[in-house]
Amino acid sequence: MRGPTSAYLEGRRSDQTVAGSVMWSSTEMIFGNSRMYLRVAPESDAASDSACNGRCRPVATYARGMVPPEQTQAKPRMTVGVALPQMATGLDRNRLMEWCREVDSGPFSSISAGERVTFHNLDGFTLCSAAAALTERVRILVNVAVLPWHAPALVAKELASMDVVSGGRVEVAVGVGGRQQDYAALGSPFAGRHKRLDEAVFELKRLWAGGVAADGEKVGPAPLQAGGPPIMASAMGPKSLARAAQWAVGVSGFTLLGDSREAARLFRATETAWSTASRTDKPRLVTGSFVALGANAAENLRDFAATYLHVFSPDLAKSLSEAMTLNEPSRLVDLLDQVEAEGADEFIVVPATSDPAMIEQLAEVVASR
Repeated sequence: MRGPTSAYLEGRRSDQTVAGSVMWSSTEMIFGNSRMYLRVAPESDAASDSACNGRCRPVATYARGMVPPEQTQAKPRMTVGVALPQMATGLDRNRLMEWCREVDSGPFSSISAGERVTFHNLDGFTLCSAAAALTERVRILVNVAVLPWHAPALVAKELASMDVVSGGRVEVAVGVGGRQQDYAALGSPFAGRHKRLDEAVFELKRLWAGGVAADGEKVGPAPLQAGGPPIMASAMGPKSLARAAQWAVGVSGFTLLGDSREAARLFRATETAWSTASRTDKPRLVTGSFVALGANAAENLRDFAATYLHVFSPDLAKSLSEAMTLNEPSRLVDLLDQVEAEGADEFIVVPATSDPAMIEQLAEVVASR
């Protein structure tokens, strides 16, 4: 874990002007687990925010999680969330607690986990519930919940309970999954999964709005967020996006090879689907990719991807894993910049290792932007 004095970001200055004159500078400083904003008087002439030559006069400071007044009107930047390393090996109780606490104290927007049955991973709903209790600030994203596997009333109860435990920080991306093996293991029919997904979403919303279940009773608890946790769609094709435009707040996609063009195609297709459905709101646009940083990053990323994708085809898994390149900070920075330019609201880093040391390295990358 980071020590309390290990600074991993120097200041980032933002000049505020009135009638063309610099009135103050807002400098974001991150030290270890703490973030503060320093409002500096103009005479500081802070050519170097990290040093200021002893001439900086802090006028106001803001604790992490608070936004300086001068930044509230700026165009929101793309945020970066972190998936728990549930698909990597070695995630145990102690590492789970460390990942949750370090992500919550870092420059990240969300923590997430998803579903897969016939694999070694810990259950996604269980992990997100644990994260809801172990964190205070970041959003809790269930990504992806495969609704055709589940009874909607039970999912409504689980997500509402998670929302209560988290203090109203839960959101969910839903989809149909892509592995027939998981459906077979659960005794759930693969056919008709898209129709069941749509029906389940509407049932979730109905129950969260106070509707009654089959026995005539309400399914509690009520979620803290009005209408329930926001629902995104894990959809890619035009038919899936057209359906999602009827009920989702946006899409949560994934680029396997870290290709911003792939993310751009999904974003543009989503916007088209929203327009066709006569939606006037902007869809939330989220994407992500497998990432490894630190010692043996290239090997860790390759081995992780080959294992995770083996279910589809050993040859395909080998080919794709060898083509993955998000194993250096500079490459991740480039991708973050590219997908933000394409309109992404959030990028989800899916770690290829459960080593908590990656969190600090990832924080350096995110904060350096």
